[in-house]
Amino acid sequence: MVLWIFLKNSFALQCLKESIKTKTIVNQLLKFLFTTMTNHQKDNLFVLIKSLSKSEKRQFKLYVGRLDGNTDSKFLALFNLLDKSSNYNEKVILNSNIVKKAQLSNLKAHLYRQILISLRLNPSRQNIRIQIREQLDFATILYHKGLYKQSLKILDRAKKTAVEYQEKNIAYEIVELEKVIESQYITRSITGRADELVLQAKQLSMDNVIASKLSNLSLQLYGILLKTGYIKNDKEYKVITKYFSDRLPKVTISKLGFREKLWLYKSHLWYNFLTHDFLGCYKYSSKWVDLFYGNETMIYLNPVFYLKGNHYLLESLFLLRHHSKFESSLHQLESVLQSSEFPKDDNIEALKFMYLTSNKLNLHFMKGTFNEGLPIITNILKGIKKYQNRIDEHHIMLFYYKIACLYFGAGNNKKCIEFLDRIINNGALKMREDLLCFSRILNVIAHYEEGLDYHLEVQLKSTYKFLLKMNDLHEVQKAILSFLRRLGNVYPHQIKNEFKKLHKKLKNYEKDPYEQRSFLYLDILSWLESKIDNKPVSQIIQDKFRKLKH
Repeated sequence: MVLWIFLKNSFALQCLKESIKTKTIVNQLLKFLFTTMTNHQKDNLFVLIKSLSKSEKRQFKLYVGRLDGNTDSKFLALFNLLDKSSNYNEKVILNSNIVKKAQLSNLKAHLYRQILISLRLNPSRQNIRIQIREQLDFATILYHKGLYKQSLKILDRAKKTAVEYQEKNIAYEIVELEKVIESQYITRSITGRADELVLQAKQLSMDNVIASKLSNLSLQLYGILLKTGYIKNDKEYKVITKYFSDRLPKVTISKLGFREKLWLYKSHLWYNFLTHDFLGCYKYSSKWVDLFYGNETMIYLNPVFYLKGNHYLLESLFLLRHHSKFESSLHQLESVLQSSEFPKDDNIEALKFMYLTSNKLNLHFMKGTFNEGLPIITNILKGIKKYQNRIDEHHIMLFYYKIACLYFGAGNNKKCIEFLDRIINNGALKMREDLLCFSRILNVIAHYEEGLDYHLEVQLKSTYKFLLKMNDLHEVQKAILSFLRRLGNVYPHQIKNEFKKLHKKLKNYEKDPYEQRSFLYLDILSWLESKIDNKPVSQIIQDKFRKLKH
């Protein structure tokens, strides 16, 4: 009998080894194929051509055909070939005899530049910023031709427009060129012209320095958030607070222009996100958005900043669980985006997809309406495919995590596991450590819910090893880790008592400023309550939502 058990286990062990070996080979092959496909798709010229609309392609061909000699040019032939191709393949290009290998790099660079020039000339791409730059270019040409008076006239108009639309960097360039021209061509039209230009240059320079300091601070804080995540204790709070206060320039709000206020609010917003001050996040994201509503012209001149401000406002309201304000803000944003005046381009369309879809999912999470949210998933997957060259992998994985949470809340654990696997099995992924942590924890819970006992043990070991590698685990993560380690040794009749113990322990951390974010990634308390009360997790969250409304 002992011999039979030994042989049986030896055979199982050998099968397991072969299975692992085969799986490793398959994974390596898939990784190679994925890398190869990615290289095909990520060629800059190819991606640019595939991003063009039909009207932009037609505009490019008209632009190229403005001279008879260009109709048969090599770069147009290369354009047509890449336009018809489903992926970038250098062998196909070389076999077409359009160009020799030694010349391909130069031809691609030339074609890339010609496409950009064509896009710049396209009326749909013209905005205030480009128009001011164009006027500055015209004035520079006139200056070099010695037509000083004509150049100054164009510069004066361009400067007024630049100042009006808060384009102070360009305005400063214009004033500097005016100073150069005035030093060579003395005008008599305005008394004290030199003093006027000096004062303008000084004021614009001061404004630009303040804006630069604030934009630097905003970027540095965002970089810290991506690198280290949110602060975990009082020591880190003191460090980041000192870092913020040391670099924040002293300003008088009433004297700041639109641009300087925007960077000031952004800096405060990132500081408050880092320090878990969600009310502070709401305060400064509201100021950010109100800045645009107080100057509607800026909405259409800076649509990306408008979109981002609204996204952070909605995220702040989600973190605060302020559902009524969340819904009204989301509705207001959608109304503006549906306006015919709101700019439309590829970048804006991708951002609209990301921010609107993400916040619609958050609304379902707040309400517990998981089943009602399932139809959104089809649109999300279509959007990811459509905007794959404009959405970074981190945000794609965030979508997968939210989709997994939606399926989990709806009781479809197999689909939840499917989307979590896309995150966990992505070896090249650079997501924040805390999100990777909760992806794995949710994966274990979904396996438990689905009754996948063998897979559960594998997932427990894998998750346990991953969590041990993490630096500075939160208390919530430690408690969940301890619970998961015991889970395999708990008898069925004891499981509810274990759920109650974990719930009681985690409840103590719910209001902790450094621990509360963990409950936002994964509503572990509602899941535990669903197991204790034998109710679906969606019903638990819906009951909580109804209490919040009253």
